[in-house]
Amino acid sequence: MTILVVGCGKVGSRLASVLDKMGHDVSVIDQDERNFHMLDADFSGFTTVGIPIDQDVLRRAGIENCDALAAVTHDDNVNIMVAQLAREFFKIERVIVRIYDPNREDVFSHFGLSTICPTNLTVASVCSALTDEEETRNMTFGAQTISFSSVKVPSELVGKRSSSVPVAKNEQLFGVSHMDGTFTMTALHPVLLKRTDRLVFARVID
Repeated sequence: MTILVVGCGKVGSRLASVLDKMGHDVSVIDQDERNFHMLDADFSGFTTVGIPIDQDVLRRAGIENCDALAAVTHDDNVNIMVAQLAREFFKIERVIVRIYDPNREDVFSHFGLSTICPTNLTVASVCSALTDEEETRNMTFGAQTISFSSVKVPSELVGKRSSSVPVAKNEQLFGVSHMDGTFTMTALHPVLLKRTDRLVFARVID
């Protein structure tokens, strides 16, 4: 894939370096040329200095030939403007937006953009670790987002087969996570549920 990463801070530089090592064609934009030193020494991609909401800068960075774009600057407003330009003007379907303000994540999602909020992800992970309650993760495949949720096995289901687990509409049991760190794809291998297991459900959310 040809991927444009907008923002070369800690996240952007790491993202670009990892994608580059995976064999993708990566281009990075940042307003400050000094930030490019955070890229791995063997980074083989392309770098462009400039204001990322400038269409000429985006073109120089190769946006017209990109398959996907990640807007990960430190400014939510810049990220959303870049994302809208990418989707509406340059017709890039796969756009990921980093959002710092958790109160704005839902608003931006309503624009049809896939958002990642580090604050919300951290809070969700810590809450799950502290309370052992439901944990949710979203992943984008193609143009759709799949939500994976993990919950403790209810007491009434302990000792029963995974095939007996009730599921909500538009949802299915993806698998069972075990205390020893292993995971069973229950569609292929139904299992007897233990008290220490966690049920992992999947559903399409957009």
